[in-house]
Amino acid sequence: MGTPLDVVGVGNALVDVISLEQDAFIGSHGLVKGAMTLIDTERAEALYGAMGPGIEMSGGSAANTMAGLASLGGHGGFIGRVRDDQLGTVFGHDIRAVGVEFPSVAATSGQPTGRSLIIVTPDGERTMNTYLGAASELQPDDVDEALVARAQVTYLEGYLFDREAAGEAFKKAARAAHDAGRLVALTLSDSFCVERFLGPFRELVTETVDVLFGNDDELRLLYETDDLDAALTEAERHCHVVAVTRGAEGALVSSHKRRMSIAAVPVDRVVDTTGAGDLFAAGFLYGLTRDLDPETCGKLGAVAAAEVISHVGARPETVLAGLAAPLLL
Repeated sequence: MGTPLDVVGVGNALVDVISLEQDAFIGSHGLVKGAMTLIDTERAEALYGAMGPGIEMSGGSAANTMAGLASLGGHGGFIGRVRDDQLGTVFGHDIRAVGVEFPSVAATSGQPTGRSLIIVTPDGERTMNTYLGAASELQPDDVDEALVARAQVTYLEGYLFDREAAGEAFKKAARAAHDAGRLVALTLSDSFCVERFLGPFRELVTETVDVLFGNDDELRLLYETDDLDAALTEAERHCHVVAVTRGAEGALVSSHKRRMSIAAVPVDRVVDTTGAGDLFAAGFLYGLTRDLDPETCGKLGAVAAAEVISHVGARPETVLAGLAAPLLL
């Protein structure tokens, strides 16, 4: 059976290429600031050629969450698809090196390993242009049901809905989790993602999701309302736990319809917001899998998010266990 896991993430296996640019770059290349846009090979090559010197590091939303969980001292696994190429090797090495189980075997055919070209402007906002590549070819057969059954929570990345076969893999993982008596968590991932898959997301939340993560815009879009309170009330009808991030305003957490506000942890300067939501989820899930109260779970999420927005990149540079220790006394 293997050792128990706290969380297994299912998502896009990507390598991030991060470049610091001025706001003019956004306009001159027709980008939507703060959004995640899917791009094809030609667009990826053109944009990469226009970017300044970049920093390459393994990424992918759910994979970042698993890296954050490991930095807190948790035990996680990850299911995602890479190709047997240079970036695939980099991704596999990096996620295993931080202590996350990644049993997936690299594909020997198909598209190359995916990558996300991330433009970070002086205000710390990130604009992502993602070429999914091999990640989009995730199949139901890639889902290791035994790995899912070992985890208290299966954490599903909303971005994965961009391809039909990957969506089926998503559903297979959720069924395996519930069949094993485990929890299913979903991150809504991105406002454009919610708009593209509004029906499937609502169905998934209604029928499958126990723990829901999203920012305030994503949750309002999910329920087609400008009223965050109304959107949260709808989510509470179906999910045991709902965590809504609100940037500098912190987060709202609802547990069994009891709501609480979580303050953001102050930082000297916001350098790069890439991964803020991913790391909030990491801290929250770390607490949840240790049966901590919802408020403490939210505070752990805030600590993890504050660390990651203080530097370039979507994974921790400081060991989060040390930063979280005062909350665990």
